[in-house]
Amino acid sequence: MYMELLVGIETCHGNSEDHVLQLLSNLYGQKQAGRVSNGYMVTKLLDIGFQQSEVDDCLFYKCDIIFIVYVDDGIFLGSNDAQLTDIIKQLKNAGLDVEEQGHHAEYVGVNINRTQDGTVEFSQHALIHSIISDSCKPVPTKSSVVLHAHKDSPDFDCNFSFRSVVGNLNYHAQTTCPDILCAVHQVAKYSSCPKQEHDDAILYIVRYLKRTCDVGLKFKPDPSKGFEDYCDADFVGNWNCEFA
Repeated sequence: MYMELLVGIETCHGNSEDHVLQLLSNLYGQKQAGRVSNGYMVTKLLDIGFQQSEVDDCLFYKCDIIFIVYVDDGIFLGSNDAQLTDIIKQLKNAGLDVEEQGHHAEYVGVNINRTQDGTVEFSQHALIHSIISDSCKPVPTKSSVVLHAHKDSPDFDCNFSFRSVVGNLNYHAQTTCPDILCAVHQVAKYSSCPKQEHDDAILYIVRYLKRTCDVGLKFKPDPSKGFEDYCDADFVGNWNCEFA
C-alpha cells in the first residue's frame, strides 16, 4: 500500500509531485486495518496449536481450552487457571501484546454466580442501578402505547442523555435481560430525534428494571444435550412505517 507525501515533506529522492511512500506496517484507521489485525492474531493462535472453528470464525479451541474473540477483545475458558496462565504466556512469547483483564465477570461487567445444584446465574445489578440513577423518575405511562416518530410532539427535554441510556439498555438487554430487547429497539429507532413519548417509553423500561433488578438469567447445564440456537427475524417491525 502506498500513500502520498504530506504537503511540505520532502525526501532525498524528491517531493510529493513525483514520489509516494510505501507502508511497511498496518495503520490504525485504514479500511483493511481490522482484517490485517485479525489475520495476524489468527496466525499466532494457529502457531501455538489452536484450531479455528469451521462454524464460527471467532471461536478457537485447543484441547479443553476455548478462546472467544470479538474485534480486539477475547475470553479464555479452561478447566484450571494454570492452563490459562500458560496459554497467555505462549501468546506473549509469540509476539502478541496481551493485556490481562482478570476474571471474565469483571471483564464483561456481569455478575456470575454458581450454585450448588450446578445452576449458573448471570445478572448486572451495578449496570441497572447506574441506568436508574441516570434517568429514573415517576412518569405515568403505558406499555401498550405504540411508538412512532411523533413528529408533532414536544422534543425530548430531560436531564439525562437519551442516547447514553439507550446504549446502556441495549447492552443490558443483549447480555442478561433479553425480555426488554424488543422495547429497547423500539426506542433506539428514534435516538436521532427523540420526542416526549420516547422519553416516557425509556422511563417505563427503567422502572421495570427497578422492580426486577435482582432477576437475572439462569442456566442449568445438561451434559446430555448440546447447544440449541433459535433465530427470529422481526419482519413485522415496519408495520407502522408510515408514521416512522
